[in-house]
Amino acid sequence: MRLRSKLVRQFKYPVRWMAFLAGGVPAILVFPWPSLSYLAWFALVPGMVLFTRAATTREAVARGWWFGAAYLIAMLYWMAMQIGPGLLVIGGVFGCMWSPFAVAVNRLLKPPVSWPRALAALVVVPSAWLIPEWIRSYQGLGGPWGLYGASQWQHPAVLALASVGGVWLVSVALLLANAGLMLLLGAIRPHLLAPAASQEPASRPPAPQAPAPRAPAPRAPAPRAPAAQASPPLRRAAFAAAGLGAFVIAAGSGPLAFSLTPPFPTVRQSTVALVQAGIANVDDPVKRVDASETLTREFSAGSPLANEHPDLIVWGESSVAYDLAIDHSLLSGIEQLSVQERAEILVSQDSVIPGPDGGQEKVAVLVSPQGIQGRYVKTRLVPFGEYIPFKQQLGWLTKISKAAPSNMIAGDGAHTLTVASPTGNAKPLHVGVLVCFESAFPDMSRVETNQGAQFIVYQSSTSTFQGTWGPDQQGSLAAIRAAETGRPVAQAALTGDTVAFDARGRQIAWLGQDDQGVITVTLNLPAQSAKTFYDQAGDYVMWSGVGITALAALVMLLRRRHFLAHTTGAASSRTAEYDADTGDPVRS
Repeated sequence: MRLRSKLVRQFKYPVRWMAFLAGGVPAILVFPWPSLSYLAWFALVPGMVLFTRAATTREAVARGWWFGAAYLIAMLYWMAMQIGPGLLVIGGVFGCMWSPFAVAVNRLLKPPVSWPRALAALVVVPSAWLIPEWIRSYQGLGGPWGLYGASQWQHPAVLALASVGGVWLVSVALLLANAGLMLLLGAIRPHLLAPAASQEPASRPPAPQAPAPRAPAPRAPAPRAPAAQASPPLRRAAFAAAGLGAFVIAAGSGPLAFSLTPPFPTVRQSTVALVQAGIANVDDPVKRVDASETLTREFSAGSPLANEHPDLIVWGESSVAYDLAIDHSLLSGIEQLSVQERAEILVSQDSVIPGPDGGQEKVAVLVSPQGIQGRYVKTRLVPFGEYIPFKQQLGWLTKISKAAPSNMIAGDGAHTLTVASPTGNAKPLHVGVLVCFESAFPDMSRVETNQGAQFIVYQSSTSTFQGTWGPDQQGSLAAIRAAETGRPVAQAALTGDTVAFDARGRQIAWLGQDDQGVITVTLNLPAQSAKTFYDQAGDYVMWSGVGITALAALVMLLRRRHFLAHTTGAASSRTAEYDADTGDPVRS
């Protein structure tokens, strides 16, 4: 009963519901479909204000937890049809990952702010935000979906930061801007950031006191400092200038990187045809294959596309429902199609592994007139859609939702495929092939680049989430991966969005969820050896953020000698104070 009462009590604080709202609204607005990406530069300020107004570290932790829960639930709302109430469980459990961010804001930006704290805030606050992004980047916890920096997918000038430090550096720039605005707000209206604390209510009976000892001989009283002293105007102006300067630096860092990092020289051009079957009933295996074949045949004589023979034709994920290594008739039909179109075809099949320990795989298969030339097995599987993470604890979700009844088999890692011209008129083309959900992982596209891929292609199918914002969010990730690797990126979808972006993250083509057809894109390809700084240095921004946050936490613990042994109220003759928002006593 005691635990139950504590859990129920958490829902009685209006300010925590405000923190919930402050976390959910930005996640809804800055990502596709709304894609109001400019809001990301200041959308976190309302939540950060609530964190600074928390009178205790414990309350800041609680508000950060509520904030994070809403951020996750709002960002992943489209998964509700797949996992049902499990989405609320995910938000409630993993929302705690934003608590370090809330504590950093509370400890460093709460008035009065000193110069050391202000400068530390500009480093620690963005670093603390990377903690949940780092933890979520582990596949078992859902993968790095909805990283804050990914909201800038429409702005190649900002995405230039990704070529230097990955999407993590874009997130850092956005958080630096929000922290700078908090410094500016604290200098102009410090009362807005001050904790809402009130003295103990008069209705509380005073505690019994021991008889006062005999007063010592009177002496001159020491001067008493005022309870709250306003900062001098010049000092406040300096903090305001620092906050505004931080915002300007953050906003200008992307365009500066764009001007200092020119695109790689083009060594060749390649034309790729992306086929979007757009069929309503993806459960019918015959219709899946027929739809992709029919659209591909539009390249035949008499079609407006007859003269555009591409170097590669890409079908969407699960476009073939049978194992081509077994179904020789189907393989022969695709081989003939490859001869007719004078291009190799990258299809995607659902393979069933025979035997008592068998299972199902998602496999990209490269088919030429001579047969199968290469395979790639999907490595990063979709949580709940293709496997159940922590199945022993969360397996019950299969009974109340459409979560995967069994786990699929993952591949052994990313690798490139070599596309050859059936006519011999073009040099071999080195392609990084990944499948669907893997577009969320920066490390996989980086591995492909380091293996010599000249462009990256994703095969996708999002029929389960058709009509939601999920497919649009996935399509936008291609722009991030392009900017990070300095490679063109394309995605072909069975259902969902078929997209293409150039090596700077600029949109070339976009075929929406309700569309069907074939689009051809001509891509400027760099040399295999060309690599961005992020390709070479890896996730140094993320790991630096984790290290800085850990160091800041250690410093806080060392400075608070009684961190694990709080005393309630105030010592000596000071009056006990209580948080006006929650009613909890302010702890020293």
